[in-house]
Amino acid sequence: MILGRIGGQVVGTRRADGVDGAVYLLVEEYARDMKPSGRYLVVLDTLGAGQDEVVLVSQGSSARQTETTKNKAVDAVIVGIVDQVCSGGGRIYGKDAH
Repeated sequence: MILGRIGGQVVGTRRADGVDGAVYLLVEEYARDMKPSGRYLVVLDTLGAGQDEVVLVSQGSSARQTETTKNKAVDAVIVGIVDQVCSGGGRIYGKDAH
């Protein structure tokens, strides 16, 4: 799983993914300490994630395990919208604080 933040939307008028109504988002990967890594992914959004939300991304063959992506040309998909992240005995991210 990859933890990241939504940084924008990717729009294409022609696609070969086979997913009707697909919405693709630009996600910046985060390190364990919730710091941006500078690496970006284009991911299929099946949950309706919004700008600046922190999300969980599944990539590779695991991304094709949802009902929407089964046997589709998809390499990364949002599988969760994060409410909080705790590490080292404390909360390092909370959706309600942003």
